[in-house]
This record gives sequence, C-alpha cells and structure tokens, in this order.
Amino acid sequence: MTTEQPSNKPTIPNFSSGPCAKRPGYDLSSLNQTTLGRSHRSDVGKNALQKVINDTAEILKLPEGYRVGIVPASDTGAMEMIMWSMLGPRAVDICYWESFGQGWFADITKQLKLDNVNEIKADYGQLPDMSLVDPKNDCIFTWNGTTSGVKVENADFISDDREGLTICDATSAVFAMPMPWEKLDVTTFSWQKVLGGEGGHGVIILSPRAVERLESYTPSWPLPKIFRLTAGSKLIEGIFSGATINTPSMLCVADYQDALDWVRSIGGVEACINKSQQNLAVLSEFVENNEWINFLAEKESIRSNTSVCLSVDLSAEQLKQFIKLLASENVAFDIGAYKDAPSGLRIWCGSTVEQADLEALMPWLTWAYKTVTQ
Repeated sequence: MTTEQPSNKPTIPNFSSGPCAKRPGYDLSSLNQTTLGRSHRSDVGKNALQKVINDTAEILKLPEGYRVGIVPASDTGAMEMIMWSMLGPRAVDICYWESFGQGWFADITKQLKLDNVNEIKADYGQLPDMSLVDPKNDCIFTWNGTTSGVKVENADFISDDREGLTICDATSAVFAMPMPWEKLDVTTFSWQKVLGGEGGHGVIILSPRAVERLESYTPSWPLPKIFRLTAGSKLIEGIFSGATINTPSMLCVADYQDALDWVRSIGGVEACINKSQQNLAVLSEFVENNEWINFLAEKESIRSNTSVCLSVDLSAEQLKQFIKLLASENVAFDIGAYKDAPSGLRIWCGSTVEQADLEALMPWLTWAYKTVTQ
C-alpha cells in the first residue's frame, strides 16, 4: 500500500545547518559588486570591510570598546587563532557537550599541551554542570552545540568579578539568541551559519579585557603569521578596521553585507531571534503530536532554536532511506545528523528559514516515516 504524498512542498527546501539557507528573497545579482576585481587594500575594498565591521557591532549592540575583526578559515580559524594566541597564563575550564567543543579540548591538551585543564563535559543531549566553572580560570564553551542541538540556558554561571577570560564559540547562536556581551570576553562566529553567508571567513569579537590579555601576554610557543593578533605587544588595529590578515573574498564580504542589510530591514537582531523561536515552535508542536520523533535534548530550556537535533524511531538503514526520500522529492536537503552525533535528524530553524517552509515540511516527515516503516 502506497502512502499518499502531501500536496504542498516547501518553497525553499534548504535546511542545512551550515552553510545555512540564504535570506528570504536572496538574489545573487543584487549584491554590490563594486569591490570585485579590486584590491582589498584599495579604498573601496577597505571601506567595504570597515562597513561590515561597523554594521556588525551596531546591529549586535556591542558594548563600547568591543572590537570586531574578520579572520580566515571560518569559526574554526577564529577559535584556533584565539586559543593559540591567548591561552596559557591561567588554568582553563573547557565545557563541552558535542563534537566541536570536544575538538577544542583536544587541541588544548594534545596540540597546545596545556597541563592545567579542567574538562567539564556532558553527553549529547545534555548540558554539563556549568557551576563548576571557576572564575579564576579562563573558560571556553560553546553557546549553542550545533551538532547536539543543546544550548546554554543563560550566562549566570559566568561571574561578573571573574579574573579569567570567557571564550565563547557562538557560531550558531549569534544573530539567533540573546548574547550577554558583558559576560563574554571573546566571541567567535562565522557568517555562513545564522545569516546564511558564504563560507571561508570567521569573525572575532574582543572585549577590552581580551585586548589587555593579548597586549600583556606572549605565548611560549611559535605563532604562525595567520594566527597573530599583535605586533610589538600591541593589538594589530588593522584587523579591526578592514585590513585583514590575508586576502578575503570580497564577494563573500558583499554577501555578508547583504545579510546584515536584511537583518536591519526586518527589525534587527531581536526580529531574527523571534523568527527563529517561531520556527522552533513549528517543530515543537510536531514532536509533541508524534511519538516516533523526539528532541535529542530532553530538557526544553536547553533546546537549540537554530540547529534542532531530533532522534527518530528508525533503524540506521531506514533513517538513511527516510533522508534520501525527502531529498529526492525536493522537500528537505541536508537534514541528517552530524557524522559524530547520535543517529537522527538536524533541521535548521534560524531566521533565514521561513516558517511556512517548515510548516510545509512537517507532513512530509510523516509521509517519509510511514513510507519506510510500512
């Protein structure tokens, strides 16, 4: 017996958790192309880079004195640059509950070979005891676990009187979740996540305390040029004013500017957050009404509203068929769980995804489940 297909399909079936869906109404030809073929060090190039830096700070409402810089190699490059440049003078608390946070722990202990490292971890779907963070130590954590669908509930575990620095990988949280900037000394993200920009570039946001660390501490290990944020014990100001460490893609920069302009047009970062939360509500209602699918994060308060991870009552082979069916029908692309995560689905619910497309997708999930289990 053949299960009847739904009649309505998502207009945009792109639900990947990175690179993420382009903003609604995106048109490549609408990008400002005046920088293409020009040097990034020309006035037009530097002005374009400075504008995205300024707009990022303005839209995110960063506190006075916080710096924004564009760096190579996406969020991974940004995090590695920070860890290799800043860690060492204090003990490190590393909090993780998914694969990328675990990767930062491995780099700290196996590559940097730091000794005084405290591992605060939890399994996929859980959040560790963040109260174990010592305010005397540097703390590294991921705001939102992209591969686990688990986010921190708030920043209450960070002391206002901390002596160490907080280093936050927020690549799937910035522009989608409220960020308490006064609690964050270093924040990294890549615009290919929440804003659906083109990949290859990372962003670092530094507090004055982070700048002070950079200017007062020199690591004992050699630093590749691509990781260096200081020269002569002074911050390389050019990184934070449009003179990047290496040559950026000016097309990617124009693409990011387009995304920032869109954020401003819909009402700013608060509108993005609300849109993402409304998207999550669509999936929450569906899970509540279908016993064969569940959130990987059992506790509602820690569920991500961007990278929504779901467990499905299917065998590995059935799940593979389920995902392939939806892609073949052009209703959902790239929704399989991350390779190191528990088997299941991962559906992006950031603000560049339209609620109507998620609503159209839900009956197809039921169709695919019935098709592979009948």
